[in-house]
Amino acid sequence: MSRVKMIIKRMKVKNELVRQIMGEVLGTFVLLLFGCAAAAQVKTSRETKGQFLSANMAFSVGVMSAMYLSRAVSGAHLNPAVSLSFCVLGDLAWIKLLPYSLAQILGAYLASGLVYLIYHDAIMEFSGGVLTVFGPNETASIFATYPTDVVSMQTSFLDQVVGTAMLMLCILPLNDKRNAPAPEALLPPIVATVVLGISMSMSANCGAAINPARDLGPRLFTFTAGWGIEVFTCYDYFFWIPLVAPMVGGVLGSIIYLVFIQWHLPELEDESESEEFNEQTKEERRVRANDREYNEKFQYAVSRTYNLYIINIL
Repeated sequence: MSRVKMIIKRMKVKNELVRQIMGEVLGTFVLLLFGCAAAAQVKTSRETKGQFLSANMAFSVGVMSAMYLSRAVSGAHLNPAVSLSFCVLGDLAWIKLLPYSLAQILGAYLASGLVYLIYHDAIMEFSGGVLTVFGPNETASIFATYPTDVVSMQTSFLDQVVGTAMLMLCILPLNDKRNAPAPEALLPPIVATVVLGISMSMSANCGAAINPARDLGPRLFTFTAGWGIEVFTCYDYFFWIPLVAPMVGGVLGSIIYLVFIQWHLPELEDESESEEFNEQTKEERRVRANDREYNEKFQYAVSRTYNLYIINIL
C-alpha cells in the first residue's frame, strides 16, 4: 500500500455520526452557495443578470447537487424540518436531530460568508456602503427571507407551514417501496423539481424558506457581518416564523402522507410472506406445546396406573 493510501486510511472518520454531520455541513453549504449567490447576482445587477426565476432555479440545482453529494453519507436532509419529520417517522434517531440541525445551520452560515466575499464589491456598490434590511437598496434579502409589507404574521406562518408540508408530502412517496418509488439515481432531480415548484408558487409572501437552516444560518451571518440586530427585530420579529413554521409543516405533511396514503398501501410480498411465516411458526410452536403437554399427561397417567397395579399385586 502506498504512503498516500495509508494516510487516507488513517484520516478516515470511523464515527458514523461525525461522518453524517460532515455530510450535512457540506451538503447544506453547497445548497446555500448556489441559492444565495444567485440571489446576490440578481439583486446587485438590478435584474440585468437574472430574474426571480434564476434564484429559484439556482436553489433547485443546489438541492440536486447537495443530494448527490451527501445522500449516501447522511441521507442529505439539508433541512431541520426534514430531519424532524424523519425522527417522527422513525427513520432517524431522535438523538441525532440536534447534531443534524446544527450541522445544517453551520453549512448555511459558511456558504453565506463565502457568497458575501464573492459579491462584496457588488453589494457595497449596490447599497452605497450601507448594509440595511429596509429600503430600495437593502441587501439583507440576498441571504435570509423577509415578508412583504402587506402580509400578516398569521399568513406568513400559514405560508411556511403549507410550503413545508407540501415538500414532505411530495418527497416521502419517492423512496417508499410500498408506493411507486422513483429510481434511486433520479431522486435528487425529482426533489429539486419539487423545491422549484414550491419556490415558484409560494415565495411571494415571505420568500419560501421552508427550511430553518436555510434562513437562520444566513440570518446569523448578516447579524455578524454588519447588518445588525435589525435582521431579527424587523417586521415584528418575523425571524421566528421560518424557524418554527417549517418544523410544524414538515411533521404535518408527514402525518398527512401516513394517514391518507401509506397506511392503505398493500404490504410488500416479502413482508407478507415473512408475516405468514411468523404466523405459521407461532401455530407450529403452539401445536408442539400442546402435544408435549398431552404426552406428559399421558405418560403420567400410564405411570400412575402401572404403580397402582403393582401395589394391588403386592
